[in-house]
Amino acid sequence: MSCPLRTRTVGAFWGAGLVAVLVGGCSEPRGLHVEGPALEPSKVTGPVYLADALGEPLQRPTKVGLTEFVTLTDLKWKDWGGPTARATGKVGGEWCLPGCADKPYDATLTLSGLERQERVAYYRRATVEPKKPEELPAAAVNVQFQGIRLSVPEF
Repeated sequence: MSCPLRTRTVGAFWGAGLVAVLVGGCSEPRGLHVEGPALEPSKVTGPVYLADALGEPLQRPTKVGLTEFVTLTDLKWKDWGGPTARATGKVGGEWCLPGCADKPYDATLTLSGLERQERVAYYRRATVEPKKPEELPAAAVNVQFQGIRLSVPEF
């Protein structure tokens, strides 16, 4: 006659031993050892876009409304498609009217936060740096030029 309690105890003992061998038997005493070079982040493939204030996808635009208050024109791109994109141009908006209607202010636009989608990528942030901030009208104090959040469509 067999004893069910003894069978369960022996089974539990062997089960615990098997788990210990499987968990500890494959590791080295000093921890995990990894060889070879680190993986490079994959490069963005496909087109890269900037979405304007209305969500319209644009590539290397010559004019863009980043927000309802900040518009850039005459953009000339120095970089595009990498982690950051940079262009020079003119900045204006309702905050500087009527003075900048005929003569907007020189500025640099920097895009960052490249977010990869399925087959495209979008920049998520923009920063506008006026060339001579001291020449901006007093109303410019109320305008966000740094860390502008851009639209990124969801796929």
